[in-house]
Amino acid sequence: MEQASGRYTHGHHESVLRSHRWRTAENSAAYLLPSLDAGTSVLDIGCGPGTITADLARIVAPARVVGVDASAEIIAQADALGSPAGFAVADAYALPFGDGEFAVAHAHQVLQHLARPVDALREWGRVAGLVAARDVDYAGVIIHPFTDGLRAWAELYQRVHRASVGEPDAGRRLKAWARAAGFSDIRVGASLWVFENAEDRAWWGGLWADRAVDSGFAAAALSHGLATVDELRTISAAWTAWADDEDGWMAMPHGELLAR
Repeated sequence: MEQASGRYTHGHHESVLRSHRWRTAENSAAYLLPSLDAGTSVLDIGCGPGTITADLARIVAPARVVGVDASAEIIAQADALGSPAGFAVADAYALPFGDGEFAVAHAHQVLQHLARPVDALREWGRVAGLVAARDVDYAGVIIHPFTDGLRAWAELYQRVHRASVGEPDAGRRLKAWARAAGFSDIRVGASLWVFENAEDRAWWGGLWADRAVDSGFAAAALSHGLATVDELRTISAAWTAWADDEDGWMAMPHGELLAR
């Protein structure tokens, strides 16, 4: 979710949306599901193309579910899903909703891209009784085989993300941010995405092979002088090789927050 105060690291290249459309409530918000039932209204912040939002609408029907994102283009794609959820363009720091208008405010992979995550959490707490957030921690990602090309990707990712405004290791900071935002009832946990079988490796390695050379990430790496075209091509080739390696395995840790 891109804000006026920052730039979304990845942009909305097809390789990025490929990963966003894969996300479901089950694989990306399982920690929240026990807190939901029919009648629980939900605001999905930074909803992207709306796949998680649509799942949440199904789970809590007939309750009101609204997905918001800063990109009008992406909101148009979410609208096209035909979900009963509503979608709107909005700023995560200044939501166009009243105090306590929703039971739950949910955000998946959003805080890592914001320059002021504590301010955002305060705003989310204003409009909802429960705030749920899940964010990856890139410094904790484990890859095998961890080749020179993938090591170069991990190091470059940290630099590009911070240059674009944000915190790539947000997962470990969710508790501290929630405390700074003034929440008193804070529950935190963690979960993993794991990519290891041939299909998963082909999908994840393939999208990053594309993203490394043709996305907002690639453009930012070049514009900030953090990598050359040849270096990005080397990283892309490393992801292709990893996808083809039967020994390939990857785990992405995520911090999870439930706060009131």
